[in-house]
Amino acid sequence: MGGHEVYPDGAPRIGVYVCHCGLNIAGKVDVHEVVAFARTLPFVVVAREYKFMCSDPGQELIREDIRELNLNRVVVASCSPLLHEATFRRVLEQAGQNPFFFQMVNIREHVSWVTEDPRQATEKAKALVAAAVRRVIFHEPLQRRRVPVKDRVLVVGGGIAGIHAALTLADAGKHVYLVEREPTIGGHMALFDKTFPTLDCAACILTPKMSAVASHPNITLWTYSEVIGVEGFVGNFRVRVRRKPRYVIEELCVGCLQCIDACVYKDARFPDEFNLGLGKRKPIYIPFPQATPRVVLIDPETCIWFKTGKCKRTCLEACERKAIDFEQRERIEEIEVGAIILATGFKTFDPRRIPEYGYGKYPNVYTALEVERLVNAAGPTGGEVRLRDGRTPQRVGIIHCVGSRDERFNRYCSRVCCMYSLKLAHLIKERTGAEVYNFYIDMRTPGKGYEEFYDRLLQEGVHFIRGRVAEVTDWAITPEEEGKLIIRVEDTLIGVVRRIPVDMVVLAVGLEPQPDADAVRRMFNISCSKEGFFLERHPKLAPVSTFTDGIFLAGACQGPKDIPDSVAQAGAAAAEAMALIDKGYVELEPNTAYIVEELCSGCKTCVGLCPYNAISFDEVRAVAVINEALCKGCGTCVAACPSGAARQHLFEDAQILQEIEGVLAYV
Repeated sequence: MGGHEVYPDGAPRIGVYVCHCGLNIAGKVDVHEVVAFARTLPFVVVAREYKFMCSDPGQELIREDIRELNLNRVVVASCSPLLHEATFRRVLEQAGQNPFFFQMVNIREHVSWVTEDPRQATEKAKALVAAAVRRVIFHEPLQRRRVPVKDRVLVVGGGIAGIHAALTLADAGKHVYLVEREPTIGGHMALFDKTFPTLDCAACILTPKMSAVASHPNITLWTYSEVIGVEGFVGNFRVRVRRKPRYVIEELCVGCLQCIDACVYKDARFPDEFNLGLGKRKPIYIPFPQATPRVVLIDPETCIWFKTGKCKRTCLEACERKAIDFEQRERIEEIEVGAIILATGFKTFDPRRIPEYGYGKYPNVYTALEVERLVNAAGPTGGEVRLRDGRTPQRVGIIHCVGSRDERFNRYCSRVCCMYSLKLAHLIKERTGAEVYNFYIDMRTPGKGYEEFYDRLLQEGVHFIRGRVAEVTDWAITPEEEGKLIIRVEDTLIGVVRRIPVDMVVLAVGLEPQPDADAVRRMFNISCSKEGFFLERHPKLAPVSTFTDGIFLAGACQGPKDIPDSVAQAGAAAAEAMALIDKGYVELEPNTAYIVEELCSGCKTCVGLCPYNAISFDEVRAVAVINEALCKGCGTCVAACPSGAARQHLFEDAQILQEIEGVLAYV
């Protein structure tokens, strides 16, 4: 180990603290033996054990020893550094020591939880403690750097989650940029008629919040726009937004809709995207009457002027405010923000992937979202449930778990399908008096008032058949099945296969990540779960944070959830962003990489490998340069550098080699 003179801050005086973690560690590891072993290691002044080292008494124990025994290094053997490394570093700081004269040993996840034999677990824990003691001697007195934070926030996605997050921040005095790719905010909630379990009017809840967004002085609303580039780091993001042309000047349009009436197409001919193709629209249109902003747009794919250049352009003449601009082009806006909230939502499962259910083959097989539009008073049928031939259905079957809880597609439960199926069963029965069947695997109603709503449906006489539907067909066997859709299902409660003839089939489709979720996660440099939803930093302790500091999640982009959960998460994300901005600065961890310029050969190997775009190349000096504000300390460049010029604080060669020697010397 060498003499004391090699340590510029004086001889190492190390304290070792071993945690029982209740029985999580002590159930496998002989903590007393590990502590006794630690006392024999070089430079160890004190070694102690405690039931819960992260508790206040455990932390105070370390602080007292630092002060009274003049400790200048600390090793804690307990749980994951991800959980409590920051806690113990803060303890050192409070006791007047540099927080980076600390090393944590994970003897819970790495030892007790994965080692069957108690003897082997104890020996492994001793080896890891020996390694940490050797390593911590070579730690450096690093310092965190502070970077100022810009006081503006970008919210991506204008569904209920994005709207709530934007309003929360704006009401707190922060300036918010709300970017939505569709022509209007509102998201999926704008499609609904009622919300479960209270059957509140969705529009009555949503549209006032949409109007509040449009009129709020602290919100810049950009609809029909997409984020196309993100650079920078926490507190200082530079974002580029593509604003697609509406061919209508937003600042001049007042939403009088006279241009729609004046269009050369007297009748609506083209599938209406907002009504999922169940209704028609003109080339110049507004998505729905309460759209926000209340600004029309022109579809160049269906407008005669854009297709042929030959049109009377009566819409242009009808607009007194001269808001229509056929020469409008897309433009790029660049903004700087301190934090970003992603609320990009979800897409519904495409039931064409399950051909046995007949969607796209039989005209009277609908998705649940299509039925949401049929029961909506502002929908294509004025709230009347009608089949495509205009008949009122007398018998309706609702098939649960379409695309969810299925090994072929999505193994997860989409959480909302049971409840919205019950809601639609109630609304269909209320509007038509039809006999309604729900075909379910398991009924899942875990929210506030949800089970009571299920009981209400049972009392209303809705039929519930437990079993996964095998197929939907029009093949009739008996006269009563003629002209009907036949649902073939095994009723597992009575143990028979049943054939249920119905007029209408509703597929309760599950929730999936947006089609471009992978491209979005790459742009914002965050992670996805195996299902494709954006991944939070920690499912319990950091459910709205991501692994990229300053970027937060809200709503169903993080996983399937209902409206109350989406709103709650949006509020949490807004609070996290607000806390970041109000602090005024961020502290950057010093475990970053750096370049020893004398050794750098200018090969640029590290530049392309850096996942955080933190490395650039200085052409004048012909060396790589690392931006410490962007560097996350992943070590990729350090491992790849052929000349050894790339190095990393807290992972210096001497520290790693001593750690390895500590393990080998003990073993």
